[in-house]
Amino acid sequence: MTTLPFSAPRAVVFDAYGTLLDVAAAARRCRSALGDTADPLAATWRTKQLEYTWLRSLMGDYADFWQVTGDALDYAMAAHGLGDTALRGRLMDLYLHLDAYPDAQPTLRALRGAGLRTAILSNGSPDMLDAATGSAGLRPLLDAVLSVDPLRVYKPHPDVYRLACDALSLPAAEIVFVSANGWDAAGAAAFGFGVVWLNRAGAPRERLPAGPRAEAGSLAEVPPLLAAGQ
Repeated sequence: MTTLPFSAPRAVVFDAYGTLLDVAAAARRCRSALGDTADPLAATWRTKQLEYTWLRSLMGDYADFWQVTGDALDYAMAAHGLGDTALRGRLMDLYLHLDAYPDAQPTLRALRGAGLRTAILSNGSPDMLDAATGSAGLRPLLDAVLSVDPLRVYKPHPDVYRLACDALSLPAAEIVFVSANGWDAAGAAAFGFGVVWLNRAGAPRERLPAGPRAEAGSLAEVPPLLAAGQ
């Protein structure tokens, strides 16, 4: 993918789940109970979680991300033949305390050291984000943690991305958005952000009208990428 320059960004806004926070961590910590089902369960759980956000937005039937996450887990457990209510409770509790990717904190520190403001813009509910950023040690490295919850609609609705502009008092052109989700990167680009797609898996680019300005294989690549593009 061609990397285009980022002209003098003043803030970098990150997606949370799957970008800074490892969404597979909850199932991985329950591997002793789940065995070989841990990875397939995590994948199904994440897929249904995202699908339910999109479908609820289209249906105009909002429920916060905590409920959506629980509904998705219920589907995933049923799909994989699991009915242990205690295990469900443990998985949901662990979702509040997901591991940050190892390069998350160093990346945020590097960006702040370069004079850039940092924030999260997430589908997560305020309570979920407060718990997760606190337990992962990310909160002191962020100027803002923004949830879709006040809008009662999920990404990639353009009003969600506008939250970052309003909270940071910056135009879209001065914000770089970083997401590991290709569809989220496309939504943010369509809104007007300069976007870095965090493509850890080497996936093909989404076939959507707008796309990222740059691609990175890890969070650690983001600060030098932005510095080189200015």
